[in-house]
This record gives sequence, C-alpha cells and structure tokens, in this order.
Amino acid sequence: MEEEFHSIKVSGMQFSYDVHTPLFFDFNLNISRGSRCLLVGANGSGKTTLLRILAGKHMVGGKDVVRVLNSSAFHDTSLVCNGDLAYLGESWSKTVGSAFPGAAFEGVDPIRRDKLIELLDIDLRWRMHKVSDGQRRRVQICMGLLHPYKVLLLDEVTVDLDVVARMDLLEFFKEECEQRGATIVYATHIFDGLETWATDLVYVQDGVLKKSEKLAELHDLKNNRICSQWLSRGSVLKLRLRRRNQLSHHLNPKNLLRLIILLLGLQDIWHIIVDLIAF
Repeated sequence: MEEEFHSIKVSGMQFSYDVHTPLFFDFNLNISRGSRCLLVGANGSGKTTLLRILAGKHMVGGKDVVRVLNSSAFHDTSLVCNGDLAYLGESWSKTVGSAFPGAAFEGVDPIRRDKLIELLDIDLRWRMHKVSDGQRRRVQICMGLLHPYKVLLLDEVTVDLDVVARMDLLEFFKEECEQRGATIVYATHIFDGLETWATDLVYVQDGVLKKSEKLAELHDLKNNRICSQWLSRGSVLKLRLRRRNQLSHHLNPKNLLRLIILLLGLQDIWHIIVDLIAF
C-alpha cells in the first residue's frame, strides 16, 4: 500500500522564545495533501507561532524536524520564492500605496487575478491610506493569493471581512483544495459555516497537541460544541493559574505575618516590625 503523502510533517519539534519556558516540546503533526485543516486553541495557545514555524519564519532543530512539501520549512527558501508555500497573517506592508503596485500582476494568470478581484470586491483605484481596515485586508488577501500555492497558512485573515466576503473566500479555498490538491491550515475563532468546509481539525493547548482528527469523526462540530468547550477549557485553566499566582503573591510570608497581626489586633507591633526592618 502506498504511503500517504503529507504536505506538512512535524516530528519531535521543540521551540521556545526563551530558554526557561518552552512553548513546544516533542510536538508532532501530520497534515495530508488536499486537506482543509482547522487550527483551534485559546489565545496564547501557540497557534500563530506554529503557523510561523510552518511558514519558515523560525528555525527549529534540524532540517527534518519541520517539513513542508518534503522540504525543510526554514532552510529551503525556494518554498516561498517559487510560491509553493504562502502565509497570510496580520502583518501588512505600509509601503503599499495603491491597491496593486505595478509589479503585482507580473507573471500572474489574468483569469485567476480577475476572479480574485471580483470575489473580494476590490476597486483598483483604492488608495491604502483612504480605505477601511476591511478593504485593506481584502487587498492583502488578494495579493497573497495571486500566485497558485501548494500549501497556504492562514492566521485569522477573515476577521475584518463581512459575512458574504468570508463565505465567498472559504468557497474559493475549498475549490483550490479539491481542484488543485492544495493544502490549507486555517487558524480562526469564528466557526460559523466551517462544519462543512474543513476536512481536518487540530486542537492546540499551551503548545501541546491535544487532538488531530478528521472532521467526519467529530459530529458535534455542527453545533460548535467541541470547539467552544475546548476554548472555554483553555481559558478556565489560564484563569485558575493566574488566580493561583496572585494568591501565592499576596500570601507570601511577609503578608501572611501582617494578616495574622492585624487579625489579633496588634497593629502597633506590626508598625514596630516595619520600623526595625527599615532601620
């Protein structure tokens, strides 16, 4: 039996922004060709960092740790240069003055270009300093999709779009996967309409892969119950940790001694102790 080809393969990945607090440890993930993968997790769970690592923006381990299209995501710069790997995040180039600079259409399929411009309802006369955030986001998305990709990484790109534009864009992504075999990883907090769009679901919590399954096996997603429960669970855990840290801070030995003295009505003794410490 032929082995399934994985457009994305992560093996034993370790990554941290500083030495003392690793974000990912022994992280493993496989995403098959043609998948429309929904990446979910609470804020701060590591979704954006994971997408940036897959996009080759962070170096992790050796060349075989993070593989995209059977090439090293970081070391093989041809993935991005030839357009096979595309990443759309929250960043926007402030040097762009008009909707499409003169060089934007070079080597672009005119049919694909016109389809995207119509789909995203873009006016080529727009000037970026005079348009809304939603219009600016439309132009950014369009420029990122002009060249046919093989792997597309999306980080909350539809947050500034209206409902109609969002659904049209999701339909376009679905066609890309079904007709061209493209692979898409989409991180979002908005799950409306995704129960029939996505094929896979990956849930990350505090840098740990909690679940990676085919969407067909998660029937409750139609009511958004699974995703809501996961995100709520992650938020509750963070809140409990923050409260525990606050409690431990307030109940340090000095504050605890002060509390006991105040409860016993011995405020004068407390002031004497403070004066002695200061002396």
